[in-house]
Amino acid sequence: MHMTKKPGAAAIFAIALIPFIMVLGNSMLVPILPTMKGKLHLSQFQVSLIITVFSLAAGLIIPLVGYLSDRFGRKRIIVPSLILYGFGGLVSGIAAWQLKDAYWLILGGRIIQGIGAAGTAPIAMALVGDQFRGGQESKVLGIIESSNGMGKILSPIFGSLLAMITWFAVFFAFPILTFLSALFFWLVIKEKKKRKAKPLPQYLDALKRIFISEGRWLIPAFLVGATGLFILFGVLFYLSDVLEDRFQIDGLIKGSILAVPLMGMVTTSYITGGKIKQNKTLIRKILYIGLFLLTLSTGAVIFFQTLSVMIALLTSASIGIGLLLPCLNTLITGAVEKSERGMITSLYGSVRFLGVAFGPPVFGWLMGISHLVLFGSISGLSLLTLLLSMWLIRPGKREGEGKPGSLFKKWEPAS
Repeated sequence: MHMTKKPGAAAIFAIALIPFIMVLGNSMLVPILPTMKGKLHLSQFQVSLIITVFSLAAGLIIPLVGYLSDRFGRKRIIVPSLILYGFGGLVSGIAAWQLKDAYWLILGGRIIQGIGAAGTAPIAMALVGDQFRGGQESKVLGIIESSNGMGKILSPIFGSLLAMITWFAVFFAFPILTFLSALFFWLVIKEKKKRKAKPLPQYLDALKRIFISEGRWLIPAFLVGATGLFILFGVLFYLSDVLEDRFQIDGLIKGSILAVPLMGMVTTSYITGGKIKQNKTLIRKILYIGLFLLTLSTGAVIFFQTLSVMIALLTSASIGIGLLLPCLNTLITGAVEKSERGMITSLYGSVRFLGVAFGPPVFGWLMGISHLVLFGSISGLSLLTLLLSMWLIRPGKREGEGKPGSLFKKWEPAS
């Protein structure tokens, strides 16, 4: 797939809006979860499901929309997905506004939102891979990841501001943002109408061959991305609860504090995406440094419960995540030919969403045990991920290297 002309700044901006809007689906709700818990008389597990059902629905649907985007075009999937995403927010908002026992219908709206979100950011990653090459591809992927992170930074602040109107006002922000984004994307992004796509059995067979050839490092790379998002959203859930319950911090101040660790991730992600290009040695080195920093920082939190120190250490952990995510994006989008890229990036997006889905309930469960168990477990998981990455994420030449669009023509065999 190629646009009719070289993508310009407007096209890059339109693509970058997609992950920005997508990430609002969870991050903008994080500050209001304790309030929702009180208003609807929910348990810690029930309130965590507000995040989980959205991400779980997205994770399960993403592989399907990945195939559909390869077959029918990225634009034809992204635009309806944005509209569905906004509609789900409208359902949840009306339920919270009009019903006394609104919890289950709010969850239903969140599931609709998750289904819509499945066709947004992962497909945007595939679109970047279609349109850009070499260092420019890595740079735009860095912009995509930074846009995702910027949404995470601003969304707790937006959520806190909207909550000053009423706690459920955030749900009504979704249709406004998504409908406008869908219109802009439709007008700016140009695709050829005809696409050459494999039939589903042939497509799945090609996917099977990819995993037979590259699965030894591709699957661990997927798991590293899921782990990073699992920890990130678990930490946000933890901080939101602790700031309000232990430190009595709420409103805009709370949203601003939640944004601090994410600012470290965004800045790091943007710089990393622009620097790594497709340098195999640098990508692996930065990936390992990011995981080491994540392990060290979460382990250090075990020994501190002072707010300022915890924020500093969790910001350091977020910087580690900001280092590893652009590296993974570059590896995975370059792993396959253009015709299968939508499925691969969608599978990656799926496991990332699953990481987000399980973060809040697992962190909530560990919070009920102790601070030591929570961060000891998370640091141990980060260390295990680091060791697996050093052992397994070693992409090398594969059969068919040198085809256009293959990152692996630039990789030497792993020693």
